[in-house]
Amino acid sequence: MGLIIYLDGKFVPEEEAVVSVFDHGLLYGDGVFEGIRAYNNRVFKLTEHINRLYDSAHTISLEIPLEPKEMHEVILETCRRNNLKNGYIRPVVTRGVGDLGLDPRKCPRPTIFCISDSIQLYPEELYQKGLTLITVATRQNLSEALNPRVKSLNYLNNILAKIEANLFNVPEAVMLNQEGYVAEASGDNIFIVKDGILITPPSYAGILEGVTRNTVIELARAKGIKVKESLFTRHDIYNAAECFLTGTAAEVIPAVKLDGRLIGNGYPGEITKELITAFRQLTQTEGALIFPE
Repeated sequence: MGLIIYLDGKFVPEEEAVVSVFDHGLLYGDGVFEGIRAYNNRVFKLTEHINRLYDSAHTISLEIPLEPKEMHEVILETCRRNNLKNGYIRPVVTRGVGDLGLDPRKCPRPTIFCISDSIQLYPEELYQKGLTLITVATRQNLSEALNPRVKSLNYLNNILAKIEANLFNVPEAVMLNQEGYVAEASGDNIFIVKDGILITPPSYAGILEGVTRNTVIELARAKGIKVKESLFTRHDIYNAAECFLTGTAAEVIPAVKLDGRLIGNGYPGEITKELITAFRQLTQTEGALIFPE
């Protein structure tokens, strides 16, 4: 039996969940989305994800025709319809059907759909051994252009970075901003540990301010680990004691090599492992209930 998809007010079988070829989300990447996780019958950080979805939409002048509380229920009901207690949820809002021109005024009504399904981004062994990364030539978008804080449907910049990573047969790519500072990975935020301090690029470095990123910062501070949001370069990663990535799909995953240089001793560090454990514990108890307990 296939998935059940929410599409513009109805729940339909996946084979009936179709979007027009004139939808500007398809034609121009004109829309926004979120990636959300469900763990143990709870949708993790649902309010934070919904807030970011509506912030992204507001920035691109896209009015979502559902109130946030209605979107909250759409996401939970999509999980229920698919009997999903652990998995991945993708709410999407596009500009909607228009013509072949760019003008968003020609799109009278946004398209909304929501998918829930299983996901596994990385094999478990990489959480034990760590990732190998490369720095790619593709730079992060300028904040004055398409601001990386907007989680838009136009992910081509990230895909180009992923293509470069694939060419070198590594699972993730480090992207620099236009000034040469580390921004983020193609699909994740990045942290390093230096002298016992946890450091991550600030939002003005040109990053998507990740929900998992912010959760890890909170967890670290609760454990007494000093956290700095500060600019840094590849040199700082090469000479860090530890490095890890964070993201909704990736969760918290160690990185042990960048551009052929070992990071620290080449193994996941103690702070990284401590935060992986803390994050996984939190996901089992925090979030909006899908099915009543």
